[in-house]
Formats: sequence, C-alpha cells, structure tokens
Amino acid sequence: MTKPKVLLVTPAFPSFVRQDIMMLLERYELIVNTYNWTQKTKAPLYLLAQFFHILVHIQQVSFVLVHFGGYWSFFPAILGKVFGKPVYIILHGTDCASIPALNYGSLRIPLLKWFCKKSYEWASMLLPVSQSLVFTENNFLQKERKVTNGFMAHFPNLKTAYQVIPNGFDVEFWKLDKGTKKKPDSFLAVLSAPQYILKGGDLILELAKRLESCTFFIAGMDKPSGLDVPKNIQFLGQLSAEQLKAYYQKTTFYFQLSAFEGFGCALCEAMLCGCIPIVSQVNNLPEIVGNNGVLLTHRDINLLEKLVISRIQSGVTQEHQNEVSSTIINNYSKAVRKALLFNTLPYAH
Repeated sequence: MTKPKVLLVTPAFPSFVRQDIMMLLERYELIVNTYNWTQKTKAPLYLLAQFFHILVHIQQVSFVLVHFGGYWSFFPAILGKVFGKPVYIILHGTDCASIPALNYGSLRIPLLKWFCKKSYEWASMLLPVSQSLVFTENNFLQKERKVTNGFMAHFPNLKTAYQVIPNGFDVEFWKLDKGTKKKPDSFLAVLSAPQYILKGGDLILELAKRLESCTFFIAGMDKPSGLDVPKNIQFLGQLSAEQLKAYYQKTTFYFQLSAFEGFGCALCEAMLCGCIPIVSQVNNLPEIVGNNGVLLTHRDINLLEKLVISRIQSGVTQEHQNEVSSTIINNYSKAVRKALLFNTLPYAH
C-alpha cells in the first residue's frame, strides 16, 4: 500500500526530531527539506533554494510538517496556503521566546520575529510541545520583574489553532537500572557552552565550591577556560546516548535550572533513570516533576544551596527513584506522543 507523502522541514536533527522522523516513517513517506541555517550569511540562498524545492514537491504531498518556527518555516507556510496543503509547525521553545538579557529567543530579533509571526499566521495548526509555549510568565530571573513569553504573549492577535503535543521518550532505553548503585550526594546537568548561563551552569559551579563533599557533573560542554573550577566538578564534554545514560544511572540528583525551557528533554531522561530533579520554577518544569522534585523559585545561589542541603538531608530511597521514573513513564512516553501526533495529522491514501 502506498504511503501518503509528507514534506518535512527542519533546520537540524536533534534526538527529538530524529525520533519523530522514525515515528512518521511508519505511516508516511517523507520528503525532507533541510539546510544549515546556522550559516546566517547563506540564509538568502537557502530561502531561494527552499522556495523552488517546495514548488517541485508541494503538489504531491498530503501536508507539510515543520520543526521550529524560523526563517525556514516562512515559505512552507505561505506555499502550503497557496496550494491548499495543511501546514503544521511544531514549536520547541526558542521560537516562542525573547529574553534579551540572556541573548536568548528567536523573537528578540526583529526580522526573525516577523518571519515567525507570518509563519504562525499562515500555518494550519501550531503544535507546541508544552502549554507554556502558548503563554507563560515567571520572575525567576528577578523577583521584582515578571518575564512573559509564549507565542500568544508575543502575538496576542494570532488566530491559528494549536494543539499541545508533549515530547515523548523511549522508556525502555532511558530505564532505571535497579542494579546500578547511585553515588551519594552526586549531581548532574546537561547543557552546551552557549547555554551555560541560560541553564544555570554558573549557579552549579558556585554550588560546587560551597558543597565540597558533593560531586558534580556537567555533560554537553568541555571545561570552560578562565573559570575557577573546583576539583569536585567534572565537565564531561559531548556524550553519546549510552554514555549519558550511564551517568544518569549512577547520579542521584539532576539539575534543570533554566531561565526558560521549552520542554526539558534531558530532565525527563534523567528522571526515567531515577534521578531526583532539582529544577527552576519556569515553563512546564514544575508540571513535569510533580511532587517528586525540588523547585527553585528564583535565580538565587543562597536559596539553591539551602534547598539542596535540605534535600540531601532528607535522603533518597529506591521508592523515591521509582516514583520519579514512573512519573515520566505514565505521562511522557514515546507511545503517548505518537498517538497524539497520529490523531492530529491527516492520513489519507
């Protein structure tokens, strides 16, 4: 039986995009459109190439699916409208945010914000991975000042329909190994060098200096030059999924201290492996951890130290680890995302 064709547009292939591709291939034949959009000087050439690529294929596809709003979502949205093809844009985080103080968010750049706005207006439906990408506000950065984000915060007159479809995770791969003993008073965070401040890397470094008897790991980046790094913190660099899982398995606590977080994929992976979460009270992070984690209400190192010491003193049992893992299994499995995607996206032979 011939599968319906779908035009899939993505600027990159992080693990959650690759996972969606594997799901979609069960049901659709994919025509993938991608360019290295990080090369900003080549963006006009990519736009031109993309325009003609879409023109060639648009009439043979059932619909268009775009990951992330950006320059690359503009022509898919407008050409889909012109040719009567449904266009779905999956929103992941940066495409719904503007935090100039941290140099974060596509919507802080006027031209890129305009491209996103027009893409969202012309799309058939937006598929944010969390409700917080629709609208959210918090005062995590400064107690006295609330920061508001989400596509409805930036585009309050937007009429496009949306459906929240959370990310999903392979609960068999990211699985708590009850035979692995976790290192006491150990902490892990996953972040890249450009995300160091955004995801609280500086807070973790300062905490490591204060809690000398604890062990800290930061995956995703190498040791930063020019910083005073204590002996009890290790920068692990880029890790494979298997290597990262091994660290999740042996670490007791996991940090997600982001000032903004589209979803929190690494957080969910760590929780599946039984790590007790310590997270900032932003976006959907409190919703993900439920009653199984520690919430940092403000970006305050003294408050963080107090919360961490209190949580260490409370102790961690196997039951705690099982509860943390079960929270993700029950709410954010790959099967749940697949069912929601397939129920939302059209399917006609």
